[in-house]
Parts: sequence; C-alpha cells; structure tokens
Amino acid sequence: MAMSSTRKAETSPKGARVGLLVTCEHGGNRVPTAFSSLFRDHASLLDSHRGIDFGSLVMAQSLARQHGAPKVTSDVTRLLVDLNRSVGHPRLFSEVTRTLPSGARDAIIEQYWQPYRRQVDDQVESLLAERRAIVHISCHSFTPVLAGRQRQTDIGLLYDPARPWERALCIAWQQALQRLAPALRVRRNYPYEGRNDGLTRTLRKRLPDACYAGIELEVNQAISRCPPDQWRTLRRQLGQTLASVARLPRSGSLAD
Repeated sequence: MAMSSTRKAETSPKGARVGLLVTCEHGGNRVPTAFSSLFRDHASLLDSHRGIDFGSLVMAQSLARQHGAPKVTSDVTRLLVDLNRSVGHPRLFSEVTRTLPSGARDAIIEQYWQPYRRQVDDQVESLLAERRAIVHISCHSFTPVLAGRQRQTDIGLLYDPARPWERALCIAWQQALQRLAPALRVRRNYPYEGRNDGLTRTLRKRLPDACYAGIELEVNQAISRCPPDQWRTLRRQLGQTLASVARLPRSGSLAD
C-alpha cells in the first residue's frame, strides 16, 4: 500500500534531531551464582540458541560504537528471566524458573528485569531531554533452523506497520542494504512479527511515532559464525546503512 503523504514517507521526523539507542536483551548465557544449582543439569540448554542470542551482543556493541550511541545490554541468560517479555507474559520465565515459588520469581523480576528496564527508560528520557527523536535498535539473532525448517533470510527488520516512521525506516534500510550487498537476504517482519510482545512494543505504548521508532534487528546466527572478516563487514554495513537512512549524526567510528 502506498504511503498517503510526504510526511509518512520520511525516514525521520521532519526537522527532528535523531538520536540512536541500542539495546541487547539476550546477549549472554551467564547464570548468576545464586542460581547455579538451578541450572546445574541444563548446560546444553544454556549453550543453545534458547540460552543466548549468539552474536547479538557483538552486534549491539558494534552499532553503538560506530555511532557513539548509548547502549543497554545484558549477558544474563533469558532462561532466568526474559528481559524482552512483559511481566505476566507466559514466556517471561523458562521451564527452568517458571515453577519457582511466586516470591522467588518476583525477586528475580526485581533484581534483573526491573533494573534493565529502568536503564532503558533512563536513556530514553535523556534523549528526549535533548529534544531528539529516538531510533531504538534492539539487537537479536535467530537460529538458522527451527523445528526442522530453514529460515529464509539473513537479516530480519521487525517493526509495527501501523507506525509510519518505523515502516518507512525499515523499507529504506532494507533497500539500502540490498544496494550495498545484493547477495544479502533482508526481509521485513520475518522470522517474527514486529508487533509481538517485547521492549519495543512497550515503548511504543508510551511514545508517539513522531518521536520513537523501535526496530528489532534479527541476524541469522549462521552469519555471526562466519569467518571474522565477513562478520565484521556485515556489522559495518548495517551501521553504515542505518546512519544513512535514519540521518544519524556521525559521532562515532565506522572502524570495527
């Protein structure tokens, strides 16, 4: 469907200064010492794609470094608590932790989930105080094969199609990546839907389209396991194209 106005085709709000925020909710598979006994028999699960988004932390660090942007990251395994899920979501806790007493689960939320969300909120408020429109990139990765089915993309850009700025930004980012690296498979709202429960959806409820665009960047884990030079090139390409389509100020270094 064609966009109905020039305003909706903009990849940044007209006249707005744009600030980048980078987050990574599933950057590691670290188990805090207090819970080591709980995970003693789950080593293989921790080392699987369910325990960690392989490559996502490096991706987040790279994007933040390239643009001198604030970042909020976590290396605690999502099998303890999923920082990208809302409280009350059925997958906030994994099979390892969801059977804990309610008091123990509440304590996990208070100790890990709430501080992470507060850090994100603080960065959002700081950017808004600088009168910046926020481009938020939430870095994730996905397993190449799930339930026996091969995922048909290298890069996924997840967004809410009802948000004009997010939609225009992801279309432009996809096109820029395909021009720069034609062999790269880039799809929008795949392998997941951008409107699913998550940190970006939570922030959308508070922040209007004119000042917030929340995009989940999904990278195929097969790429993050490529030779280092190829993986480094992709990170540089993602940062370069994002800067051009989002009109980000050049305050960092493209060297990675």
